[in-house]
Amino acid sequence: MGESGYRTVTRLGRHLLVADEPVEVGGSDTGPTPMEMVAGALAGCISITLRMVAQRKGWPLEGVDTEVQIVKEPVEGARPRDTFDVQVTLRGPLDEKMRAELTRIASRCPVHRVLSHETPIATTVR
Repeated sequence: MGESGYRTVTRLGRHLLVADEPVEVGGSDTGPTPMEMVAGALAGCISITLRMVAQRKGWPLEGVDTEVQIVKEPVEGARPRDTFDVQVTLRGPLDEKMRAELTRIASRCPVHRVLSHETPIATTVR
């Protein structure tokens, strides 16, 4: 969809998402940046995956809070690299074995796997 400035509206199925850039880089700040959307996708995927696993196993998980910070990691002689700092809080009367298993699974959600591996992307410009 054509937009002015950096504001972009993307249709994902029946949902519309607005992405933009901050005012200080020429955007109008009408939505999250694309990187913030990626961070949100990671947080959502981790939370959903952990809830699904706990539900299937009948574990007393009462909630999952996942916060993802985008961190600029310095790289010698190059532009900083974006990394993600993920903090997951599990709520509910989980024992140590349950917590350990959910901790292991947190880094195995589909979005985490895509981001932590080199994923081929085929781009066509028309």
